[in-house]
Amino acid sequence: MNEKFSNLIHQNELVLVDFYAEWCGPCKTMSPILQEAKAILKDEVRIIKINVDQYQDLATEFSVRGVPTLLLFKQGKMLWRQSGVVSSQDLVRIIKEYQM
Repeated sequence: MNEKFSNLIHQNELVLVDFYAEWCGPCKTMSPILQEAKAILKDEVRIIKINVDQYQDLATEFSVRGVPTLLLFKQGKMLWRQSGVVSSQDLVRIIKEYQM
């Protein structure tokens, strides 16, 4: 998974990574928010979900201590990071700020 993940975040497009867990209530709240943001942004961002229980190595590598944690990447560089639930309006605004 690490090589595939690395390839994804090193692309020349914005990639939003959602570190989540199945047992996490706020993560379940984030799911429809991410879907709504994707519907608005369409191809402007790629959204991938990483289950911290299945991919503990990635969670450790990016110091994910709580879920949900969102990270925004472009060309392998982390542009933004936040833990907790983010509204779809805020998420869309943040992603649009980093479009180049």
